[in-house]
Amino acid sequence: MRLAFLGTPDFAARALEAVLDAGHEIACVYSQPPAPRGRGQALRPSPVHAFAESRGLMVRTPASLKGPEEVERFRALNLDAAVVVAFGQILTRDTLETPRLGCFNLHASLLPRWRGAAPIQRAIMAGDAVTGVQVMRMTEGLDEGPVLAGVTVPIEPLDTAGTLHDKLAEAGARLLVETLAAIEAGRVVETPQAEEGVTYARKISARAARLKWTRPAAEIDCKIRGLSPFPGAWFEAPSEKGRVRVKALLSRVEEGRGEPGEVLDDGLLVACGEGAVRLLKVQREGRGPQDVEVFLRGFPLKPGTRLG
Repeated sequence: MRLAFLGTPDFAARALEAVLDAGHEIACVYSQPPAPRGRGQALRPSPVHAFAESRGLMVRTPASLKGPEEVERFRALNLDAAVVVAFGQILTRDTLETPRLGCFNLHASLLPRWRGAAPIQRAIMAGDAVTGVQVMRMTEGLDEGPVLAGVTVPIEPLDTAGTLHDKLAEAGARLLVETLAAIEAGRVVETPQAEEGVTYARKISARAARLKWTRPAAEIDCKIRGLSPFPGAWFEAPSEKGRVRVKALLSRVEEGRGEPGEVLDDGLLVACGEGAVRLLKVQREGRGPQDVEVFLRGFPLKPGTRLG
């Protein structure tokens, strides 16, 4: 089919690669405009933009697709369908109704749970045991369209947002290719989403990433893994020069009791409001991620130390 692809992050780049490899014609790729990235804050293209250019595809990066000129340019592509994967913009009815067969979105949750911007992180943070990827027909409402196909993916005890992202990206790329073939053949069944069980995956705020050791261990563990690797849940640890900020990137729940924030052993088991969490991977300010054994050799935190 002749398609437009609209996406921005790594998750979407994997889907674009699969669609290309399946033999579809990509008339144009849309992505968010280049943004400041890295230490120098130089303007850099998104992962989808960079990948599309490496494959010789036409790329457009409008700040908005809502204007009549952009809608007309989109209409002039003469599309069979459009594929949207974590694009980052809301599409208007004019855009949604332009392709002959419609616009279809690959979403990283089991709808109607976790509609919105951060479904992978929110699923882990909520303690969900399972998530998945689904393809839906796009409507004007936020992730409210009927579902065409889906795959479930279990959330393992040591999954982080990073590892789950990679699993869902692979599963989603396969599912998208299969669903596009079914759409082309006219053999898809569209199932309306349930009206019950709707939840919204709000965008992750770095301001909410600080750990509160007074919370139960299970909740803290889910928060650590759900915010890893970015933005990273963090706490403060005492040092000779004052308090140092440390990100917690991986953990597991264990038995333990003490004052909230108290280090309980030499392996960084930390007491919580209920139970304890074992920190497995951390990152000091200005340093790279480290397994906790390596971290403690250079920054020892003895039993009885109180973390903030």
